[in-house]
Amino acid sequence: MHFDLTEEQSLIAETARKLAADRLAPLAETLDHGGGREAFLENLKVLAENGFMGLNVRADYGGTEAGTLAFALSVEALGLACASTGVTVSVTNMVGEVIQAVGNEAQRAAYLPKLTDGTYAAGGFCLTEAGAGSDPAGMKTRAVKDGDSYILNGAKLYITSAEYAGVFVVWAVTDPAAPKGKGISCFLVEAGTPGLIIGKAEKKMGQTGSATNEVLFQDCRVPASALLGHENQGFRVAVGELAGGRIGIAALSLGIARAAMSAAKAYVKERQQFGAPLSDMQGIQWMIADRETELEAARLLILQAAWLKDQGRPFAREASMAKLFASEAAQKATYTALQLHGGAGYIKDYPLERYARDARITTIYEGTSEIQRLIIAREVLKGI
Repeated sequence: MHFDLTEEQSLIAETARKLAADRLAPLAETLDHGGGREAFLENLKVLAENGFMGLNVRADYGGTEAGTLAFALSVEALGLACASTGVTVSVTNMVGEVIQAVGNEAQRAAYLPKLTDGTYAAGGFCLTEAGAGSDPAGMKTRAVKDGDSYILNGAKLYITSAEYAGVFVVWAVTDPAAPKGKGISCFLVEAGTPGLIIGKAEKKMGQTGSATNEVLFQDCRVPASALLGHENQGFRVAVGELAGGRIGIAALSLGIARAAMSAAKAYVKERQQFGAPLSDMQGIQWMIADRETELEAARLLILQAAWLKDQGRPFAREASMAKLFASEAAQKATYTALQLHGGAGYIKDYPLERYARDARITTIYEGTSEIQRLIIAREVLKGI
């Protein structure tokens, strides 16, 4: 396997690191404390202007057309500085890829440029419901055909960027008599559409700078042209896009973990106990060695999944492996880093407690660790 990045991939990764250091990192603590929304939105605009909101979108729609590997490298770099910004970029890229993959020419031309140039601050991915999280096929939101329109009713939960998304990709049941998962369709719903209501903002443990809201549909009428792809075939779109989204969350997990371990390594080099730096102690060294090995393994899993996707080859199993391993490794890394700081790690003057809180959700969203294990086992056993 060839591990060298192309010149374009290296340039994109370096640009992401620079923007993250210059713009995202200085704002991360303020966002975590509930402030800085205007500056956050300005950063999203700057990221869009630099091509990060359409990394796998074709150039004729304003995208970077750089591929999944560049996307993974970028999200890792952004997540290292600010997880709230990193997840916003990851989800917006997912929305763009859905529209590009199954949208018609009119839909692509109408929405993709607005996502990629920052006209829309973000995109919304409306799949999860209160009773349909790990089992999205059990959704209850309905879309009923009414002449040349559809009327949507229902509620979606935990929707990233809902407060400032310009367009939502929404899944709803269009044929309730069909077998489970077979009568679901996908729609594009613009922000501001009558009947689309942004509900309460969730008070989260981590990634607090990224808005997460309930999204309600109350007799929300959309034209038939809002149907994305074919009627009753939307569920396979969701399943396919979730696999790609897991690469983004794996990369985000790795970025958070690397930030935590970088802080920990610097701290143990400086902190003196028993007349020597903590870094001289074998027990400390072994903790660092274990975590760094796990993060390098996570990186390789992520790059493999991204490479397979870029090659047009099956990648669902590898994406689940990357997401499972990276998100679980991030839990270990952030808590090890906090432990290496001792009491200081528990104090908000240091960023360790924020890293630990930001990392915690990565084992849950885009499919829990338990769901990833089910997917991996199913794929592994399929060929037996």
